[in-house]
Amino acid sequence: MLSIIPKTLMSALTGEEILPVLLVSVLFGFGIQAVGEAGAGIRRGVESLSTVMFTLIRWIMRLAPLGAFGAMAFTIGNYGLHTLRQLALLVGSFWATALFFVLFGLGSVMRLNGLRILPYLHYIKDELLIVLGTSSTEPVLPRMMAKLEHIGASKPVVGLTVPAGYSFNLEGTAIYLTTGAVFLAQALGIDLSITQQLTMLAVMLLTSKGAAGVTGSGFVALAATLSAVPHVPVAALALIFGVDRFMSEARALTSCVGYGVATLAAARWDGQLDRSRAQAVLRGEIPYTTAPASDLASKAAPEPGREPLSALN
Repeated sequence: MLSIIPKTLMSALTGEEILPVLLVSVLFGFGIQAVGEAGAGIRRGVESLSTVMFTLIRWIMRLAPLGAFGAMAFTIGNYGLHTLRQLALLVGSFWATALFFVLFGLGSVMRLNGLRILPYLHYIKDELLIVLGTSSTEPVLPRMMAKLEHIGASKPVVGLTVPAGYSFNLEGTAIYLTTGAVFLAQALGIDLSITQQLTMLAVMLLTSKGAAGVTGSGFVALAATLSAVPHVPVAALALIFGVDRFMSEARALTSCVGYGVATLAAARWDGQLDRSRAQAVLRGEIPYTTAPASDLASKAAPEPGREPLSALN
């Protein structure tokens, strides 16, 4: 707990630990929010810096295939072709777990709100194909918001839940962190006790937050987790770097579906979901158009007996 507190404000950004960075980031964000207009310039500066950083990340990711090739060559050269079987089992297990979570976990949430998961997956199939091709959920953010408003969720709920989900509702990354950490421990012959596993899980709940929906963010989050909990060496990541791309696609797809399901659930619980319209949309009776999302959202009526969210404003 003491290692979370950095010596100075800037030392958190120059050190090797991720938890002090999270602490300083949260406190700094609260500070900017508290000062109001005085922090507007700082906020714009941070947003501009984020744009530059993501541009640099895109440039670096173009070289990722070379790094993946080198990692695979290193793994096979040192440990033999039989390692491909273990890596294939890892990828297959991860995809199976993600699929099970989407169909049964998120499917149960949809059922509780009077909707079905399979028609919803068909409804957002174009967005899922984009995510599959890019291994990132960032390109479909505007399209997902427009489609969720079209299906009957109010604009305030969509505008809050979807962007928040991009940082705090990363189901795919959460599954990846637990699967990857346990796989690396088994590959190195490290016997993790229940206490150590629970400790890693607690740290993952922190390091997974703020992992952006860009390609490779889950791998970075896993590295941050391993560096914060010294049970598994960070160097072990070289074992799975070569197949991370295949798991990155499943991470992004799972998280993309989760954003939408969480938004529909939040809208339903707040009385801001037109459920009859949503059912009609999922049946294909109301096709999606490219009309402005605000126009479509105005058609969504709150459920009887529930105070509209706009009344609170």
